[in-house]
Amino acid sequence: MSQRLLEIDDLVVRYGPIVAVREVSVNVDRGEIVALLGANGAGKSTILNAVAGLVPAAAGRLVFEGEEIQRLPAEKIVRRGLALVPEGRRVFPKLSVIDNLRLGGVAQRDRSSLDAVRQQVLDLFPVLRERSGQAAGTLSGGQQQMLAIGRALMSSPSLLLLDEPSLGLAPIIVDEIFQLIVGLREQGTTIVLVEQNVHRALEISDRAYVIANGVVDREGPSAQLRASAEIERAYLGIGVSA
Repeated sequence: MSQRLLEIDDLVVRYGPIVAVREVSVNVDRGEIVALLGANGAGKSTILNAVAGLVPAAAGRLVFEGEEIQRLPAEKIVRRGLALVPEGRRVFPKLSVIDNLRLGGVAQRDRSSLDAVRQQVLDLFPVLRERSGQAAGTLSGGQQQMLAIGRALMSSPSLLLLDEPSLGLAPIIVDEIFQLIVGLREQGTTIVLVEQNVHRALEISDRAYVIANGVVDREGPSAQLRASAEIERAYLGIGVSA
């Protein structure tokens, strides 16, 4: 089996006349956490949305598990083993926790395993088991983020795309989310992480790409990027003394 799980090759995404992503190339191997970093509006979320089939690729190739997916609808991409946790969580607020999870399993090929997968998700997030009958909109922000991740896991993905999972959460909950991400990787899930918390993202990821104005500006091992004061100052906006 090939080590390469996802290959983004010269991806171009346009919103009308605006080119949001310009010939971006990113590779993700099995078992990695790969971070996409950069300022707001750099194109990071657009890359994830294109991979997930939510926005069309104007040019380039998206290869997942050795097959091109850039022309596939989103539901077929999910069935192939790729799931997105969108920015802002986007749970269904009026539906119960358990119904949100059920919706996450709609694309699951093996219907007989759905109950087992749901139990695994509830084991991973005990608070969701406790609140399984509660409307998702009444959960805290951190609990909604756990539900959004759990909903994505219901499709048993081999590749999980996480878009700003720590956004707007209290520091103690951020710690829990990052521990969860590491735990998912240890269980065999490959992860692409878009994250504004640059320090934490570089701590848990294997490699990172810095996106600026829709292009890959820097890339390399996360430890190397963490050690580079120049990268921090110029590209990530961190490490600058007052």
